[in-house]
Amino acid sequence: MGIESESVSFFNLSMFFFFILILLPPQYHCSQVYNITPLQPSAQGDTLVSPSSIFELGFFSPNGSASKYVGIWHKNISPRKVVWVANREKPIAVTGSLASLRISSNGSLELVDGKHNSLWSTTDVTSEVSSSNTSSVAALLLDSGNFIVKDDAWEDGAMWQSFDYPGDTLLPNQPIRYNTKAKKGNILTSWKSESDPSTGIYTVEGGRATEVPAQVIIWINRSTPFWRSGPWDKSKFIGLPDMDDRYLSGFTVEENVEQGTQDFSYELFDTLATYGDISSQGNFKFMYAQNGRNWSFHFETLKNPCEIYGACGPFGVYNSSESPICKCLKGFVPSSDQEWRKGNWTMGCVRQTNLFCERQTDKKSFSLQGKQGYSDDGFWKMTGAKVPDYHQYITSLNTDDINGCMIQCLNNCSCLAYALVNNIGCLVWSKDLIDIVGFSQGGVDLYIRLSRKQLGSIPTSRDIIQEYIGKHDPSELLIYDFDTMLTATDNFSITNKLGQGGFGPVYKGILQDGKEIAVKRLSSSSGQGIEEFKNEMLLISNLQHKNLVRMMGCCIKEDEKLLVYEFMPNKSLDTFLFDPTRRGELDWDRRFNIIQGVARGLLYLHHDSYLKVIHRDLKVSNILLDEKMKPKISDFGLARIVEGTQCIENTQKVVGTRGYMSPEYALGGIFSEKSDDYSFRVLELEIISGKKNNNFFLYEQQLGFLAHAWNLWYEGKGLELVDEVLGDSYSSSEVLKCVHIGLLCVQDNAADRPTMKDIALMLSSEKDGTQPKRPEFTMQNSFSHPQPQNEHTNSPINEATITVIEGR
Repeated sequence: MGIESESVSFFNLSMFFFFILILLPPQYHCSQVYNITPLQPSAQGDTLVSPSSIFELGFFSPNGSASKYVGIWHKNISPRKVVWVANREKPIAVTGSLASLRISSNGSLELVDGKHNSLWSTTDVTSEVSSSNTSSVAALLLDSGNFIVKDDAWEDGAMWQSFDYPGDTLLPNQPIRYNTKAKKGNILTSWKSESDPSTGIYTVEGGRATEVPAQVIIWINRSTPFWRSGPWDKSKFIGLPDMDDRYLSGFTVEENVEQGTQDFSYELFDTLATYGDISSQGNFKFMYAQNGRNWSFHFETLKNPCEIYGACGPFGVYNSSESPICKCLKGFVPSSDQEWRKGNWTMGCVRQTNLFCERQTDKKSFSLQGKQGYSDDGFWKMTGAKVPDYHQYITSLNTDDINGCMIQCLNNCSCLAYALVNNIGCLVWSKDLIDIVGFSQGGVDLYIRLSRKQLGSIPTSRDIIQEYIGKHDPSELLIYDFDTMLTATDNFSITNKLGQGGFGPVYKGILQDGKEIAVKRLSSSSGQGIEEFKNEMLLISNLQHKNLVRMMGCCIKEDEKLLVYEFMPNKSLDTFLFDPTRRGELDWDRRFNIIQGVARGLLYLHHDSYLKVIHRDLKVSNILLDEKMKPKISDFGLARIVEGTQCIENTQKVVGTRGYMSPEYALGGIFSEKSDDYSFRVLELEIISGKKNNNFFLYEQQLGFLAHAWNLWYEGKGLELVDEVLGDSYSSSEVLKCVHIGLLCVQDNAADRPTMKDIALMLSSEKDGTQPKRPEFTMQNSFSHPQPQNEHTNSPINEATITVIEGR
């Protein structure tokens, strides 16, 4: 009787909850669907999920407001961030009738309330009519976060997609297009407030009509600039020196001058979920979720309220690391001392002494041939600058013609400043210079036009060198005359150009005594180039080894900064290794000798030299070959001297080349000799295989180069890595030893990697190392597809040195 009573009670309780569930309003029922069709609308309480459950679409109320909207968000990441809203301007009242998202009779996607009144439709934002055959129409949410309406009868893909109508958020691979001729595009627009997704006052869009190169500007009411990125240099926006390079590497800006369109998008590593959005306060920020669970802050445009556009007024410079944060350019004074002392800098600065042009009654352009303008006007160089707004681009000059850029500006009375920017060329300014920012790292050189009386005396070459190297003695440096360098290189003739590095071109030269030299001409528009120059000066008298390139001296004249090296007739290793027509010249004996020579050079840097030096940019293109094909490590501009016995450091400025950097350095800014060991392993495996790490992808197995190498080693097939041009003419034991060492050097934990002492010993003896562990970081980060590269192009360009700010 007790058991029967309990069964009846359980049945009654179950029926009670069943009827309660039925009586609950529909918004309390929750179900997932994977598409919306004419026969299957999505009602309140339903969610539409993407195929891999990455994104979710449904009804929501922002911050507990009294209105409901249809939006998209990442399904499993907290806190919830709505990345797109359908009915921004027409909310659904919470107390009103139930709403649903459906395919209408004309094939469009439509949001209707309980009385079938239309609140939003795809036909509201596009003039295209869908399909007459609505049975084949469906709405889908893709794993990219793109919400599409498609007709299976169409061959052209989506009839409508949310990516074409963004709100306040930008997702990876979502293009933002701005038409400079029509002055419209699918721009980002902020929410009015955190609880109101209707259109706010801030927009993110391209620069002004016909502005080349493009820049991103945040506008207030689409009329007043609030913040800007600076011009695009084909890899980054030059006004953002402290953006993480891992993010910047995914930036793309495509300009079509004829159509007047600028397309902006970005992509990141597959392992990251990310978004960028413009807040209701006008701050453009990026967030990421490394573990797929929680959002973390990554980057923002406005670190403090003073970074808004033109905070220091015309001819004023903003620098957050100085006090006061606003200063006048050299040759300028505050337009109002009283306001300036109050901290009101927006009125800016005025010139102290008029320019030569301003003192003339006839202000037409004059020629430099008469020397009048040259003797009365000159230029003061500001290093590390975010260039002013309203730039003009001179396309008729070569990208490295600094003198031509100066003359173009000096010959034009209206020109107030110029800059020669890497990957852009000559930019000039004729309007009041506004929104200039001074950076402690990065930025470009900006040349401000001043009366020559204000420029002061010009320091000598040795004065400048002494300034660069501080307390170190420059007396041992051989300082060459600039005219001697011009003669030696035939005025830096293009026929003498050996290559193009990240900091400037390198030329072959012949001195009067017949000695051949290599001259690196540091780019005057590269702030990093100046740092490299200083670094080379510090190292020149301290490093002497047969496997290191020897610097012979330097030359400085005004903006020209030259480094003079011994000439390497066989250029760099990549010119052989990655050239199908020359690869065969590197037989196995030469390759093994090169590996051993590089190891000896690193052993000297890490252990045997007076100063302990971490190279930080070891790669194939930085290994030069002498007339006997002996290797010499070059390019110490990014090297770091580690004082005393210190072996581990942390840096805020991560520098190196993608694919060669150790995980602790690339992700955390922590570097040591083990960072170079990691780079050595990549170089070693490239020498063995004749393949580029960054240009290899095994599509059948979705494997990158290093993951492929590990798998072959693990399966006992290490010899399959050997370059096919070698045939059978190689030492199996030496190859397997090198592969073994290479995989030991790729270990995730730096402590598990051998030192250069260990490596040199293993290469020169029968000593074996420990068995390598499976490198998880390498395996996870080598699945992404490589960027298309031409194997015949110079490796210094393909393997460009990068800088990542804010290492942790």
